[in-house]
Amino acid sequence: MASDVIVVGAGVTGLTSAIVLAERGREVEVWTRSPSAETTSALAGGLWWPYCIEPREAAGQWALRSLAVLTGLAARPAETGVRMVGGVHAGVVPAELGAWAARVPGLRGAGAGEVPRGWDRGVRARLPLIDMPAHLDYLQRRLAAAGGTVSVRRVSSLAQVARTARTVVNCTGLGARDLVPDPSVHPVHGQLVIVEDPGVEEWFTVAAEGRADTVYVLPQPYGVVLGGTARAHVWDRTPSPCTAQAIISRCSRVFPGLGRARVLGHRVGLRPARPRVRLEAERLPGGGLLVHNYGHGGAGVTVSWGCALEAADLAEG
Repeated sequence: MASDVIVVGAGVTGLTSAIVLAERGREVEVWTRSPSAETTSALAGGLWWPYCIEPREAAGQWALRSLAVLTGLAARPAETGVRMVGGVHAGVVPAELGAWAARVPGLRGAGAGEVPRGWDRGVRARLPLIDMPAHLDYLQRRLAAAGGTVSVRRVSSLAQVARTARTVVNCTGLGARDLVPDPSVHPVHGQLVIVEDPGVEEWFTVAAEGRADTVYVLPQPYGVVLGGTARAHVWDRTPSPCTAQAIISRCSRVFPGLGRARVLGHRVGLRPARPRVRLEAERLPGGGLLVHNYGHGGAGVTVSWGCALEAADLAEG
């Protein structure tokens, strides 16, 4: 075998997994069919929030470990793409969020006047908001500084990779559906609209589980990200003009200026969902180790570092 560790996939899950391993002294290669800038991670809105991910208790722990890392990175926003930004998640109270919420510094029930018209409750918090293209660039630089490499190459099977490396870490997201193969992996369609910033300073979200349409407003350096959709098993990546207009309409009820803002672009991403995240190791017939780290749905950024740390522990087992 020519390699120590090969991580398959160069989205946020693959890069963070590779970084943790490389910074622990392993020789790491990342194999990816697409550059990081072309992965689903690059299209993500970038707000830290444990959204629609199972198992909930484990996901809460992964999210909190990631929160600690991202909060540290927010001290250098120009370098890392991570900022701490205040905002409101409407439609819930803290007690409905899960045990993780009690450990998020400053998270509290929204007071009178803090929730926009149309909602009677919400939570307020200052959370990491991540410029994903900038963050992925940072992750690649950090991996290179730790001695890791990234190669764009098509992987036809995980068995093929396992013949090259002692340890393989599978961070293929939606690609795991065919590579594992795992038919439980499926897309959750997400359409976004990017508009010029009319002066939005805080994020706002409403994302009830099971709803095909959501509302989120995320001010990023390149514009305001408006969303969105959460349509399971939809594979079409073509932006719908009707859906885009509906997104703008929903978001402008919260921030009226968004309805007049110039549209800068449209994005469609397919979140790699699964009934439960698969984060486990298995021994291969030849004695190698295969670690699976996929199925994070719309919370991949939120749990990225927590899952990477656990994946690295499994890779050392």
